[in-house]
Amino acid sequence: MKDFTLKAGTNGCLVLSGTLTSPYTGTKISFVRGQSTSAAVQIDHVVALSDAWQKGAQQLSLTARPAFANDPLNLLAVDGPTNEAKGDGDAATWLPPKKSYRCAYVARQVAVKDKYRLWVTPAEHDAIARILQSCPNQKLPTSKAIPLGGGTVKTATATPKPMSSPQPTKSSTGLDPRFDTCKAAKAAGYGPYYAGKDPEYDWYRDADGDGIVCE
Repeated sequence: MKDFTLKAGTNGCLVLSGTLTSPYTGTKISFVRGQSTSAAVQIDHVVALSDAWQKGAQQLSLTARPAFANDPLNLLAVDGPTNEAKGDGDAATWLPPKKSYRCAYVARQVAVKDKYRLWVTPAEHDAIARILQSCPNQKLPTSKAIPLGGGTVKTATATPKPMSSPQPTKSSTGLDPRFDTCKAAKAAGYGPYYAGKDPEYDWYRDADGDGIVCE
């Protein structure tokens, strides 16, 4: 992301606005954080959590599972609609619409699966081989820490809220003041909530460390 603005007091973690060119499509997105706009940019698990779970992640230790879900090697900022269209697809069922990025994408999937000893299906193996045959010099990426900060810091200012529609605030117990449990939230039609995307994620305990609550 370029020309981005960070929220003060978040240690460079919360982006308020910026410009992203999605690697999956080449689409340039003018991002503005907000309830109706944040989903325009999403953090994709290059190897989807569901795909990983079906292909060996169940055997990872309780400490390795969150490490996998939060590994920068497996995280990529992309445009929301394309990320949602990908779902839990592997290389045999989904590839980036931007063909020039497919080699880098498949190489990253291979690097992630190799690092965490996850397997591939025969169809997935064939799809990976077909893509990489077109770019024999493509190297596998390595995990790198994601640097924080670097953008313009904007001091947060209080915005008056209408008395008729007050926003919920976090309770002293750490629970969502609207619902005591994920079960209650789901019964009301809410969830799932994703780490780094939905603020509601922080209300609940992520027992399995997969970056999703109330699923």
